[in-house]
Amino acid sequence: MNHEQSRTLYDRALSVFPDGVNSSVRAVRPYPFFVERGDGAHVIDADGNRYIDYVMGYGPLLLGHTLPESVGAAIQSAASDGPMYGAPTEVGVELGEFITRNVASVEMLRFVNSGTEATSSAVRLARGYTDRDTIVMIDGGYHGAQPSTLVDGSPDGSKPSSPGIPDAFAEHTIPVPFNDEEAIRTVLSERGDEIAAVIVEPILGNAGIVEPVDEYHQALRELCDDAGALLIFDEVITGFRVGGLQCAQGKFGVEPDLTTFGKVIGGGFPVGAIGGRAEILQEFTPAGEVFQSGTFSGHPVTMAAGLATLEYAAENDVYSHINALGEQLRSGIRDIIADRAPEYTVVGTDSMFKTIFTRANTAAQSGECDDGCVQDKACPRYGGCPKTAADVANAETDRWERLFWPAMKEEGVFFTVNQFESQFISNAHTAADIEDTLEAYKAFFG
Repeated sequence: MNHEQSRTLYDRALSVFPDGVNSSVRAVRPYPFFVERGDGAHVIDADGNRYIDYVMGYGPLLLGHTLPESVGAAIQSAASDGPMYGAPTEVGVELGEFITRNVASVEMLRFVNSGTEATSSAVRLARGYTDRDTIVMIDGGYHGAQPSTLVDGSPDGSKPSSPGIPDAFAEHTIPVPFNDEEAIRTVLSERGDEIAAVIVEPILGNAGIVEPVDEYHQALRELCDDAGALLIFDEVITGFRVGGLQCAQGKFGVEPDLTTFGKVIGGGFPVGAIGGRAEILQEFTPAGEVFQSGTFSGHPVTMAAGLATLEYAAENDVYSHINALGEQLRSGIRDIIADRAPEYTVVGTDSMFKTIFTRANTAAQSGECDDGCVQDKACPRYGGCPKTAADVANAETDRWERLFWPAMKEEGVFFTVNQFESQFISNAHTAADIEDTLEAYKAFFG
């Protein structure tokens, strides 16, 4: 493939953006390709190269790049009426009603502008509601670029994971490993009266996709109830993608006290939301005393895009389509690596997928999960599949970034650039796209 125009654009970008990008995950060596436009399930770069897109904007594009007529019309109508108002709109109420109608734990919500803003506001709300300062976060979970969760460590001690964050922030955050019920049970039994909330992704979505072990979230729910702490599900990634309209919490049968949303609910436009029990949400100003506000919150174009996207998904069997393609792709990858790279693990659920380049000493595969790892204790590979973010970090992460990603790009397949972020399927993908992707896998693994 020719990438001369992307190279020229990157040279210009280096003069105006740190490392030439506006988000660190877009920094690719030697340089990223620059997208000119989207087309269905594909993107076309500045040099005219065409790729099957599984990044999908890092998750928001449930319907793909070419929007159904009803969705496109709703966006255009909202934009033509005026860019924004700084006042409430009916379409914002309608989107709020749609979410509260479909997600059982959400009685009330407030829209914000990003997943980061949603999780930051949810943590502040939990602290204000409980009058406690400390939160427990799951190590390897990503809750946006906010100081309270940019923290590394263990229950024995934590520190900021980035310069620019005072140590005092980390002192109020206790990291524990995902899927380790005993670790969080110990923390809550010893320090429960200090804990405002436990914040967790139902599925780790920025650690290569790690599923919960059986009854893990049910245990979190019970432990939080016993300690008087709130349970926050961060569904910025999984919301209205995993579990369909009921979200991941419905799929796992657990109702959190608060839920954060983003990505899909904005239909491709910037968005976030905090939802939960009405008595908790009413603590936000002006009804309560926990300050929260935003100039662009409830932006009318975003509200129109989100509502039209979710209504289209509900009325056109979108989830059946994308989930079936996810199963087809994960099963196909599993078959390819079964003999050629048996130490690797296929992960994901619904329309999310990933291949983790695990280092397990595994013979040719047989009897393992056919459709991505689901932490099945009866699976012969149960002891070696990733259960924490650390397990994924110990995989061959350099092989993904330096060898696999560039090879798949040259085959016309666009994946996220490192081992950790999820891949996503949209309604615009087809069975033919899946087969072409599997052929690219075969070319790489030989």
